[in-house]
This record gives sequence, structure tokens and C-alpha cells, in this order.
Amino acid sequence: MKYYEKRMHIVCDYIYKHLNEELTVDALCNVAGFSKYHFHRQFSNYMGMGVFKFVQQLRLKRASYELVFYTDKRIIDIAMDAQFDHPESFSRAFKKVFLQSPMAFRRQPDWLQWHREYRVVENRMALNLDVKLVNFVGTQVAAFEHRGPVERMLESSATFRGWRQRTGISPIGTSRTFGIIYDNPECVPAEDFRFDIAGEVHQAIGDNQEGVVNKFLAGGRCAVVRHYGTHENMGDVVCALYDAWLPNSNEELRDAPCFFHWHNFFPHVAEHELITDIYLPLK
Repeated sequence: MKYYEKRMHIVCDYIYKHLNEELTVDALCNVAGFSKYHFHRQFSNYMGMGVFKFVQQLRLKRASYELVFYTDKRIIDIAMDAQFDHPESFSRAFKKVFLQSPMAFRRQPDWLQWHREYRVVENRMALNLDVKLVNFVGTQVAAFEHRGPVERMLESSATFRGWRQRTGISPIGTSRTFGIIYDNPECVPAEDFRFDIAGEVHQAIGDNQEGVVNKFLAGGRCAVVRHYGTHENMGDVVCALYDAWLPNSNEELRDAPCFFHWHNFFPHVAEHELITDIYLPLK
């Protein structure tokens, strides 16, 4: 890894860990080991945006999740956590980015607009795959079948989360949560993309208003990689498994889809603390 890339990675990691605190230029320069002039130039070159825009982007992203998935949290508290002194200034900044006020977004989030405006910050670190071979035990799950654009998956996640909370079946805190990916979103029309959001259950579920259905994750040999951090770049890990690891592994794919096991969730934990196991079924 190049010297400047390493320093910027350290700075980004520091920012992720201190989003709830005041982040001054002086503090970030000390972390980077650069003067203010060189720090701003190097950060912009590395991340493709200025440091304060990057920080605000991360805070507003977290706020948008809290508005939708933590409906008992007051908007004023979300604003304060995002380091806004007043709810009004938070509302203006939020609406400028997402074209909805925080209250309107909480009632009916426009995730398509969210994806258009939210610029995904790429992980520029080289992938270092630590692949393990395991025997996955077959698991009965309840699944919500997402069909359509990737940009609408958060709507499906909210629906499935609502079903879990309403029924008490497959509690988030004590039951494993899986994502089952059937298609590469780069290779199919947006409306044909298929992805299941699933929770572990111990008996079959009945018909329900959300359309959650019974499914079974087949057991068997799998290659598994543990991914740390944001979910935004997990596709890169999946591609690396298929394109780099598999051809050199002497392994063969089983006729079963790749799937994820999410150990925790944003914004309950910070993005850099997210843990996801990515499974590739093998013969």
C-alpha cells in the first residue's frame, strides 16, 4: 500500500470511529501527519471530495437510517448526534441532499432519490481474501423476496423488519439474519434483480400481510469470507471470490445461490463495526 493511501485510510477510520464528536481540521491533520494544505489536497485526491463533505455525508447517511429504522428516536436527538446545533439546520442540510424533510423521509422515504444523491464512498483498499472452507448446517428461514432495483432494497428491508417486530417471529436480537442473492445486479435488468432478506425460524410460518414466505437454506460445504465494514462494497468481495479465488481453488460451485450472514446492523453499530460472512456454496 502506498504511503499516502495508508495515511488516508487511517484518517477515514478515525472519522468513522468519532462521528459523534467534533472533528476539527487540526485533529485530522494530526492523525494524518500532514500540514493543513497538504491534508486537504491529499484527502480530496484520495476520496474524491473534501473532508467536511465526506463527514457530513456519513452523518446524514446514518441519520437517514435512524429516521426509518429507529422510529422511537426523536428527530432532535438524531440532529444532535449528527453534530447539528439546531433541528432547523439539520432539516435544511437533510432536505438539500435528499429532497425531503426529515419528517417526510421518516413517513415515506424516497430510497430511489436517496441512492441518486448519496455518493457511495469506495473502499480503495486492496482486497485481502481470507477464505475458509466450512460445512454450513441447513437452516429454515422466513424470507421476504425482493424483486426489482437494488435501490429499493431498503424498502424491502424495512418491510421484513416490520414483520419481525409485529409478529415476534425470528427476533432480530436472537435469530440469525441472511441475505440470499440470486442475480448479479450488473448483469440483469433492474426489474429482474432477485434478493431474499431472511431470518432464522424454528417452525413454518403462516400467511401474512407482508408476503413473507418459508424457505430453506441448504446445508453443505461452503467457502466463507468474513467482511468488516460498510455493506456498500460487499459486491467487490463476491466478485473477488468468483473471479480470483474460485479459479485457483480446485473447487466447484454447488447449484445454490451465494448468501450473506449479517451479524449486526447499521446504525445500531457504526459502519466500521459491521460484520458480514459471505458464503459461496461448493460441491
